[in-house]
Amino acid sequence: MFGAVGLGLWQATVWALGVPPYVLPGPVAIVLAIFQDAGQLVPALFSTLMVAITALLAATGIGVALAVAMAASRLFRAAIQPWAVILQVTPVVAIAPLIILWVDQPFAALVVCATIVAFFPILSNTAAGLAATPPELTDLFQLYGASRAQSLFWLSLPSAVPNFLVGLRISGTLALVGAVVAEFVAGSGGFASGLAYQIIEASYRLEIPRMFAALVLLGLSGIVIYAALGGLERLVLRRRDGA
Repeated sequence: MFGAVGLGLWQATVWALGVPPYVLPGPVAIVLAIFQDAGQLVPALFSTLMVAITALLAATGIGVALAVAMAASRLFRAAIQPWAVILQVTPVVAIAPLIILWVDQPFAALVVCATIVAFFPILSNTAAGLAATPPELTDLFQLYGASRAQSLFWLSLPSAVPNFLVGLRISGTLALVGAVVAEFVAGSGGFASGLAYQIIEASYRLEIPRMFAALVLLGLSGIVIYAALGGLERLVLRRRDGA
């Protein structure tokens, strides 16, 4: 309701003030641009989503593996945690040109950049879940003679599932952000792929409605990814609690 009112006010203001589309297009111009340029925008959207989804899968594997290693050994924790924090606080836009230069395959370079952005929430949330295993259950496993590896895989990992799912939902949107940032860097170098390149090209041509159309598609994609991972989280936890 409020969204519809906001869009209506936006469109009315553009019409009333006679704002040209190359300065600020109204919602009608943006929707028309989506349909008129669908032949370019839709393949670009799929390209960006492919990078984001691949990066999310890679971030999930890397984040969970590193979290398990940190939980299994204090030495691994001391070795992994500082580098993970360094990668998290380093702006990907600063290292993306180097990654694109070092990795010959453009798609792989984009995935690497997006993975760097996306993996930390999975790592930190999974590690927190593994560390929060109820001590009474740990003592019970030890009482029955379970090894450290058995306690980790049969007790700590299942207990960390809620934390992992929270990290996964956060990383889903971050993977999309990382893909777009990497595409901006690659697009500036002439690699034509993804919605970020469409935004760059539209800005050069002053096709502002198409630029806004690409931004709208990115925003909707982020909402869909977040909602889908939220639904997955609820489904998994419902089955887990009902088991």
